[in-house]
Amino acid sequence: MAKHLLSEETYKRLEAEVADLEHNVLPEIAEKIGRAREMGDLSENGDYHAAKDEYGMFNDRKNLVLGILENADIAPTPSGSDVSVLSIVTILFDGDDPDDAETYLLGHIEEKRTKESLEIMSPVSPIGSALLGHSVGDTVSITLENGARVSVTIVKVTN
Repeated sequence: MAKHLLSEETYKRLEAEVADLEHNVLPEIAEKIGRAREMGDLSENGDYHAAKDEYGMFNDRKNLVLGILENADIAPTPSGSDVSVLSIVTILFDGDDPDDAETYLLGHIEEKRTKESLEIMSPVSPIGSALLGHSVGDTVSITLENGARVSVTIVKVTN
């Protein structure tokens, strides 16, 4: 399985989220389930079913985050002028007006919670992976998953 490359900040945030889920959130919901169970007939007990659904949702999130952390490495801090994981890159699609340039953080979707003001582009997506290693002024031709070809010019790279 491919490694998830995360910023150190995001990695620590995810570790803290798992700890909070395991030690606070899930035990509190388990107590809710226990209290609701004491109310009687479970088949018509809305509090019981709601608490079980809530527990399932938070337990699923915990398992998802654990899976990410188990397969994660902390990405090296970007340096230089080339596009790398965790670079903020501004691109312009061929034929677009310069005012339509789009800016992305090249990284894992969990970076979105840490860097909420930025759109995220996966470094394993067709465009994201094609941009890696290129620098400002480069025009990159990309074949998308549907077979279409697009060209983008790198306008700005912030590392």
